[in-house]
Amino acid sequence: MSAVDVLWVLLDEILLVLFGSTLSSIVSFPLTTQGQLSAVGTIVSAGYGFLCGAYMPISNFGSGLQKVLSYLPSTYGTSLLKNHMLRGIFKEMENNQLPEEMITAIRDTLDCNPKFQGSVVSVNQMVMLMVGCVVVFGIIFLCMTALPEKDGK
Repeated sequence: MSAVDVLWVLLDEILLVLFGSTLSSIVSFPLTTQGQLSAVGTIVSAGYGFLCGAYMPISNFGSGLQKVLSYLPSTYGTSLLKNHMLRGIFKEMENNQLPEEMITAIRDTLDCNPKFQGSVVSVNQMVMLMVGCVVVFGIIFLCMTALPEKDGK
């Protein structure tokens, strides 16, 4: 991996942490006990990790489920990580003059070319989507915390 790839991976990780933190904050805001927070956090993180392709490539799912999962923002965060971590390998494949169809097929299998409504989503679009989601989720959480609490009085 080049130094630029390492910096991109670090940026991807920061985006994913910010995304996860804001989503977790929104989901756990109404919870009141540590047990509730722990249970919901475990279920959401494991389930969401599975659905966004962190544990198994989305390309292994059926086409209908792939279309549904293309609406989840962290699908693109996971794809960003894969793109930046494997960029050097794909470049080496191109330098060794492997067929472009083969390289594309491998990229598709590893979810490096995610599609939204039939169009491949570029790396720049994925970054902007993740940044946008972090900002929107942050604003939602700030609005939730600014609302007055109902004490039941």
